[in-house]
Amino acid sequence: MARSIEPLVVGKVVGDVVDMFSPAAEFTVHYGPKQVSNGCEIKPSAAIDKPKVQILGPRNQTNLYTLVMVDPDAPSPSEPTLREWLHWLVVDIPEGFDCTKGKELVAYMGPQPPTGIHRYAFLLFRQRGGSLAGVTPPEGRSNFSTRQFAAHYGLGLPVAAVYFNSQKEPATRKR
Repeated sequence: MARSIEPLVVGKVVGDVVDMFSPAAEFTVHYGPKQVSNGCEIKPSAAIDKPKVQILGPRNQTNLYTLVMVDPDAPSPSEPTLREWLHWLVVDIPEGFDCTKGKELVAYMGPQPPTGIHRYAFLLFRQRGGSLAGVTPPEGRSNFSTRQFAAHYGLGLPVAAVYFNSQKEPATRKR
C-alpha cells in the first residue's frame, strides 16, 4: 500500500519542493537501524553516512528510478535563499534494489543545518525513458530545482517521497 501524501502536504514538501502527486511506489530510507518517517527528527551526527535506500517491489532491472535528496530550508527556514540545496542525486536504480545499484550523479552530503529546523526530503521518480546514465550532474548544490530537473529529464511527478527534520546539534563542551 502506498504511503499517505498528507504528511508531505502538512510539512510543505508538497508545495515547496514538488507539486501534488499520487504515490505509486514505495521505498524505505534507513540511517542505521532508524527508518525515516515523515516529520521524524534525525540528528546530523546520525546522518553523516549515506542512508540505505531500498525501492520495494519485485526485482526488475528494466524499471529504473531516480532518487533526489534536497533541503528546501537552506540556509535558514525563514530565509531559504539557497532553496533547494541538493544533498544527493542517484539515477538508474532498478526496482526491488537499493540505491547502491544505481549511478550516483551527486555524492551524498549529510545534513548540516546552520540554524533552525530544516526539512530533508527524499523524492523518488520513475524513469520513463530508460537510463539517465549520460545525464550531466548539476554544477553546484545550491538553488537546485527538483521540479526543473524532473521536467528536463521527463520524470514527471514523484512516485514516492519521505522527509525528516534536523537541526544543528549543540557543541560538546570539552572539560
